[in-house]
Amino acid sequence: MSEPQSRREYIRNIATKATEDANPSRWFEQVYTTAEGEADAIPWALMQPNPHLLAWLDQRGPNSSQRALVVGCGLGDDAEALAEQGYQVTAFDISPTAIAWCKERFPNSSVNYQVADLFEFAQTHSQAFDLVFECRTIQALPLKVRQPTLRAICQFLAPNGTLFLITNIREDEAEPDGPPWPLSESELQQISQHGLQEVQRHRPSGTNRPTLCLEYQRTS
Repeated sequence: MSEPQSRREYIRNIATKATEDANPSRWFEQVYTTAEGEADAIPWALMQPNPHLLAWLDQRGPNSSQRALVVGCGLGDDAEALAEQGYQVTAFDISPTAIAWCKERFPNSSVNYQVADLFEFAQTHSQAFDLVFECRTIQALPLKVRQPTLRAICQFLAPNGTLFLITNIREDEAEPDGPPWPLSESELQQISQHGLQEVQRHRPSGTNRPTLCLEYQRTS
């Protein structure tokens, strides 16, 4: 396995090349396959639930009836955290290797892990979920697909459903030198055009990244 810095450079290179591809998310599978089973080779794999998600779930308490979706689930820790809170969880990733890895890590899981493309999955699961969780998947895709990406994620939400979003943000509208490509305020405002209303936002402490946690609700 390559050294961490060269590994990150490798991932950045294949992600940048993917911006010219008709399928700009195809590079994720390449990241997982070349990791050769080593989680340290996946920069975004915490191997534990996202702490901002856990804090948000602590505020809400257990839930035994709602249908939850994890977008771009990676190695499954966030999906498992939702399942532990009682949610009926579906989690998808475009990478077959990532999904196989999830099933290997959590063989007795109640989570419905699926290999799926975001845009196709949104068409077949329109308004199917009470809760959608998305963490830094949007920013991993280039700006040329930002509008359809936001539309697809909003499309998953049932009436009165909740979107919990964790993302890096940028301070101006200039195209960032990605990947990743953090979201701008005007891009976040596009979410309201898809029938969602912002409920709360906050910048978590203890991180050196320009991270923002946002909660939205679909108006009935």
